[in-house]
This record gives sequence, structure tokens and C-alpha cells, in this order.
Amino acid sequence: MKLSVGWINEFVDLPINDPGELCDVFNQLGLEVETWQAVEAGFSGVIVAEVTEVLLHPNADKLRVVTLDTGSGLHTVVCGAWNFEAGATVPLAMPGAVLPGGFEVGSRKIRGVESPGMICSERELGLGEGSEGILMLGEGYAPLGADFASTLPYPDVVFDLDITPNRPDAMSVYGVARDLAACFGLPLRGPNTGFEEEGQPTTASVRVEDSERCPRFTAREIRDLAIGPSPLWMRLRLRDCGVRAINNVVDVTNYVTLELGQPLHAFDLDRVPEETLVIRRAAPGEHLTTLDSIDRVLSDEDLLVAGPSDGLALAGIMGGENSEVAPDTTRVLLEVAHFSAPHTLLSGWRQKLRSEASARFERGVDPELPPIASGRAAALMGRLAGGAIAPGFIDIYPTPIEPVVVELPAAETERLLGVAIPPSEIAGILTRLGCEVEGDGPFRVTVPTYRPDVTRPADLVEEIARLYGYDNIPSSLPRGPGGGLSRTQRRARLASAAMVGAGYSEVMSFSFVAPGDIAALGLPPDDPRNRPIRIRNPLNEEQALLRTSLLPGLLTALRVNQARNHPSAALFETGLVFLPGPADLPDQPRRLAFAAVGPRPAPRWTGEGPDRDATDAVGVLESLAGALGIEMQIEQGSDGAFHPGRCGTVLVGGWAVGVVGEIHPAVASAFEVTGRVAAGEIDLDAVLAAESGAPFLPPSPLPPVVFDLAFDVDAGVPAGQLTAVVAAAGGPTVESVTLFDVFSGPPLAEGRKSLAVRLTVRDPERTLTDEEVAPLRSAVAAAVAERLDGRLRGG
Repeated sequence: MKLSVGWINEFVDLPINDPGELCDVFNQLGLEVETWQAVEAGFSGVIVAEVTEVLLHPNADKLRVVTLDTGSGLHTVVCGAWNFEAGATVPLAMPGAVLPGGFEVGSRKIRGVESPGMICSERELGLGEGSEGILMLGEGYAPLGADFASTLPYPDVVFDLDITPNRPDAMSVYGVARDLAACFGLPLRGPNTGFEEEGQPTTASVRVEDSERCPRFTAREIRDLAIGPSPLWMRLRLRDCGVRAINNVVDVTNYVTLELGQPLHAFDLDRVPEETLVIRRAAPGEHLTTLDSIDRVLSDEDLLVAGPSDGLALAGIMGGENSEVAPDTTRVLLEVAHFSAPHTLLSGWRQKLRSEASARFERGVDPELPPIASGRAAALMGRLAGGAIAPGFIDIYPTPIEPVVVELPAAETERLLGVAIPPSEIAGILTRLGCEVEGDGPFRVTVPTYRPDVTRPADLVEEIARLYGYDNIPSSLPRGPGGGLSRTQRRARLASAAMVGAGYSEVMSFSFVAPGDIAALGLPPDDPRNRPIRIRNPLNEEQALLRTSLLPGLLTALRVNQARNHPSAALFETGLVFLPGPADLPDQPRRLAFAAVGPRPAPRWTGEGPDRDATDAVGVLESLAGALGIEMQIEQGSDGAFHPGRCGTVLVGGWAVGVVGEIHPAVASAFEVTGRVAAGEIDLDAVLAAESGAPFLPPSPLPPVVFDLAFDVDAGVPAGQLTAVVAAAGGPTVESVTLFDVFSGPPLAEGRKSLAVRLTVRDPERTLTDEEVAPLRSAVAAAVAERLDGRLRGG
């Protein structure tokens, strides 16, 4: 939001004018300065003069010879503009004047007539874009002969402030001035709203049919208007704030919007059917052509300011073409209303339309402002457009919005800020901010309605800190018990480090997915992941659902990598998924998922390794379990997104916590991923909560005994079950049991398979001999025979 120091000074006498110092104050108050610019007249030697005589040029049809009174005598120049006659007050550049761009005005003969100097247009003076004619200053603008630059509101400084969404009160010059007055402890002057009503009472009427979306609506009739250009000071002030001047009536509405933060709209009353406004919701499919000449199709969630039948304006956002102020307008009905912030925001989003009005309404405008802003605009229209204000101010406010009352405990300020501020100073700061304060601890604080963001004690403490000064709060270490990361946080970081150590790169994907992404996973209808939650106001249809799995984001990332000539990629992600819950809010478990495609990493001199498969996915989880020190089992399982024969259920403590294996080829194809995809997804919260049962064992310097065993077992026996039986039977000297071969077919009987495992055995205190290992082999073989009906092959 742009505003000038000169405009602020109309409401508070600032004790400082240095832009750098003002930047510091703005930033201290939470009004971040994006940029600032010094503004001054870019010319010199231009005076105010009055045209006394205009004659045709004797030698040119399109030129005129103009005589002007400069206050000290008459002056004659040649001019090509035709938008003025005798009696006009204009800027005259005398010989020696310097215009913007370094152009020096001299005296020259034009078609035989000497022209010492020139009458200037807005563009020639750098005061605007108007170049169709001479800049008209208006009768009595300034004494004749006065230096024109000195009559302008310059020099000045224009600040561009970044107002946060929670500060609707600061979306105006007056609101910023109010903050500065509170900061410096200075009195604040209010806007001039004085005017007199005259003539017959207005016959206009207003009916509000939706008081939830429009809690307050005011209207005032102004008659006998003469539409024309605004005075130069207003045009310049609007220009400096980035607003284009249109005419005196529309400019007043824009001016008051910037000044007070209350949007206004003027309807041409002669174009309002039956002089009646109806504030209602649009009918589904109803059309309205807004001032930007776009025909908009409305929904029944959009609010209209309408006539008895057709819409006239999109409430709180933009007016309609069918009732806009035109050059022949003589009567306006001035709307100043309070519209609901969330409804205005959503309506603007639906229509893809944002305006100066909606930027304020969607933050929350003060409901007490409409009468003040209406009075200010009426006074300006009366003064600048000759309007007569009709009696009969319309103010529909059925349920006044009451100010919020917050109780602030005496110790809360010190608890949150770490510094003791005297109660009297706290009360003084809050009073300067416009609050009513009762008591001296706890304080009972009535918050003004222009601060809808202040609803809690912490909000009041933040306001106290702003004015007390953050620089006055000393740095100190927090008191109390030591902090640090929780066990869950430490283990979550350990899990991420384990994934990185396994060669995976972490990614962060959107929590929003397309309906097709969920459908592509091939999940059964009764799977909770197949019932995603739809977002009420999605950015687009491709991001319309909350994700129920991390796999779509990872598969999409793999596709992007392959499309960019990276055929091998290994990615993982930790994040929330959103599943239907028993209450209004969804369940939000935290998951860890990974996916990899392409050849396994291999030493450079060996070339590419074989493509990743389900064993790679299992290996990743084994690495993760080892890093976390937990027992993790994998059993044969099934999941719609995974290959039916290469999918396992992940168990921790006997509970299923996830799935691992290879992505189903049809799913990979749906996501346009080429090749076999090793993947897995686990419930990270459950895994992190599991107790670490692996004690620290110092490494042994003694050599291990490594040998292989192959067992003939039933085809339905899971490999994980066999390795668990072998490890248990082998006792504490067994360091690891690794499956390295699966075989079926002759000479094995039908319905049987061979599982081969490699055992690593080591005693921490001495080297084992073959004689000592032989009983262990026998115990393992006996356990497999007893529990799995397996036979040791070759034994």
C-alpha cells in the first residue's frame, strides 16, 4: 500500500521527516517498508498565469496567439492547444525554465510570431499522462506570478508498505497515522466530515436480504453534481498512491478509500431502477458486467448490490457498468457498507477478481467506519463537484458488532516478553492504541472494532511490544527446564539420515493431489485411502483432493526425473496424509514413503548394476530398522498399488505398519514411469514409537564363521519366517541370517521350494572352531524341521 508523508501529516504532526528514520519506525510497528521514493516537482521557472486574450495565429490554422497576465505584466506566447479560452488559469514556462528531462525553455519565432516561453500540459510537467491539452488549474488556484512548483504538495516522500493480512486497520493513511500517533504519543486529528444537507429528503430506498454477508449498509443521495476533472492536488495524491484519476466523483470514492480504509461506491441514481437497492445473493448463473467490461457468471454464494431485478455491483469487489458514473451524471447514491470478510474473499477468488475494495474487505473493515466515510465523501463531493447532500441518510445495521473484551493477567506481559513493564505503562500503551482499559491487573481491555485481529491476551502483549519497542526488550536465555529435541524428533531425524545413507534424496510434494492420482493407485473400494477428502476451494482440479498416500507424489517426481533424462532416481518423503476420521477433522498420520527406479548404484569401473526390485525395497527398510534399533518383520502381503507377487506387509511388534515391494506395472504406467519401481510406505509415528530393543555391542576383533544352509520347505512358508526360526535357534552367537537364494522345481517335490540362507556366527571372546559350530548347525536344522516341517538339503 502506497501513502505519502504529506498525507499522514494531515492527521498527525510527525516529529521526524527523515525517510530513513521513518523506515525504522514503520518496521518497528510491524508495517514493513518495501520501498520509498522522494517525490518533487521535476521542473523550475514555471509560474501561474491567467489567459486574458486568445487570437488565431495569422499564419497557421492550428495555432493560437495567447496573451497572459503574469501578475507583473502581460506576456504573449504561441500555443497549439484548444482546450482553454480567456479566463483560464494555466502554468506558464518562462524563458529559462527547465522541464523534466532537462529540456530548457527558450524564446523562438513560430510562423512569424515570437513565442517567449510556453503554456504546459500535465505530461510536459511530469504531473500526469494528460497531453490532449493545457493543464487547467482552476479559478483562484494561486496568486498570479506565483512559482507553480511551490503550489504543489511537494517535496514529499511516498512509502510502499507491506501490510500483513491481520492488520486491516493499517490499510489506510488514517490507520497508519493512528499507529504513528500512538507510537510518538501525539494527538490524532480526524478527517473533515462537515457538510450541510439541503433540499427534499431522498426518495431512494435500500433492502438488505442477507445480513450475514452484509451486516451494515449505508446510503446517501448527492444531487446537482457537475462531473469534471478533480483538482490537481487530488489527482497528484491519487497518482502518487498508484491510482488513476477518472473524474471528481469517482476520484472522491477512491480518495476516501485510501484515506480511511473504507471502500465506497457511487451509483448513478438515475440509472438505478425505482431508486431501490437490494442486497441479495445472486441467482445461480446470473450475469453481471463489471466495470472492467467482463461479463461474469455468478453463483448463489456471490453477494450482489442489485436493483429490484438486475444486479448493479458485485458487493465489496467491483461495481457494474449498468450504473457507473458517467459524464452526464447529476445524482449519485453513495454506498458505504460493511461486507463479511470471508465471503468477500471467496467471492473474489471465484471470480478471479481482486480490487482495492476487496483487498480491504477481505481483511475485515471496521463496522463503525461507514457513517464517517460517507460523511467525508459527501463533504468532498459537495466541495469539488458542487453537489448538494440530500437529507435522509440510510443506515441499516440490525445487529451491531460489539467490541471484543479481553482480560489481560498482570503477569502475562512479563511471561511472554521476558521484561517487566509497569502496569501504568501497559495501560498507557493500550489506551494510546484506542483500547479502553479498566483495572490495574488483571486488565479488562475493550478492543476497538477496527482491530478484529486482537482477540487474546497474547495479541494484547504483541501490541504492547510494538509500542514499547522491540529494541528495548533485552536478549536473555529462557528460564526453566532445558529444552532440546524430543525422543520422537530425534528418531525422526535419525530415520531421515538413514534414508539418505541408503542413497535416497528427500523431496517435498504437495499435500493436494488430482482425483486421477488416487484412482491410479488401483486401491480396492473399501480401502480408506480410496476415500480422499475434497478441498472446498481448490486452486485447480489437479489439486482438488487431500492426499491419502505419499506414493502419488513420489511417482510423479520419478516421472519428472525420467522426463529430464535422469533414468535412475531414488526418492523419499516424510509427511502427513489425510484419511477420513470419525469427527469433522480428518485423521492425519505421519508417513514415510520411498520409491526408486533404474539401475542400482555400482562402482564406476563396473558399469551400471541391475535394475532395482523388491529386494532393494526390503533392504532399505532393513537399513531403517537397524538405524532405529527396532525389530521389523516382513510377511507376504497384498496392496492394490503393488505387484501381487512382490509385495510384503511390514510388521513392528506384531502390528502391520506399512507395505513394501514393487509398484504394480499398471500403476507405474499410469504415472508414466518406465521400469520396475521399488517402493514402500510405512506409518512413521508407529515406527518411531517402537521401543529400541537392540543393545549396544562392541565390535569383536575376532574372525566370524560364515556358512550357508539350504532348506526344503513348503512353498507357502515365508522366507522371513525361516530366517526368524534360524536366528532364534542359533542363539546369541548368530550375528546375521541373510536369504540369498529361492529355488523351486525338480528335483524338489511339487509344492516345495528351497530357501538358502547365509549365517554369520561369532563369539566375542574367542575364535570358534568347526567342532563348536557343528552343534549350532544341528540345532538350526532341528528347529526348522520341528517348526516349519523343513529338511536340510545336502545334510
